[in-house]
Amino acid sequence: MASSLTCTGVIWALLSFLSAATSCVGFFMPYWLWGSQLGKPVSFGTFRRCSYPVHDESRQMMVMVEECGRYASFQGIPSTEWRICTIVTGLGCGLLLLVALTALMGCCVSELISRTVGRVAGGIQFLGGLLIGAGCALYPLGWDSEELPCCCAHGWRASQARSKSTTPTEAMRSKLRRGQTPETEGPEAFRDFHKVE
Repeated sequence: MASSLTCTGVIWALLSFLSAATSCVGFFMPYWLWGSQLGKPVSFGTFRRCSYPVHDESRQMMVMVEECGRYASFQGIPSTEWRICTIVTGLGCGLLLLVALTALMGCCVSELISRTVGRVAGGIQFLGGLLIGAGCALYPLGWDSEELPCCCAHGWRASQARSKSTTPTEAMRSKLRRGQTPETEGPEAFRDFHKVE
């Protein structure tokens, strides 16, 4: 098989594939933010979450379901910033994957990647990296989501100190210190959540 890439181009193709794969896995995994709720570890991604509370009718209390899943709809994602982050980061990952797969094909097909195609691919790759970076920068802006106060109490209080209008009440702080769920976090807060089988 003839290649349209030089030795440096082959290294670029392999590194492009590794970085695209790493970015896509990181985007999909729900381990961007960690906390605990009802004594169980909880983690969030841009569009997925692990461990979520449900109301147990038989015991008349909230229990944690220790499974990972995605939100049922795009509107179910808890904050606008996380929705934007999902789009921007997903688009960036898609661009990186497109360039990486094209570059890998260039390793096997002669005359597929010319100097001009390589420059355009590098520009697309740079744009994909910028989009992923922008998504990562947007993610912390969604930490004032309604789902986070009960899961990430310390970080939430620190981020809320910047905005006096959304400072939690003393009653909510007391419940958070005892590990209880505030009243605003009933089963209705998680109605848009789906378990992934």
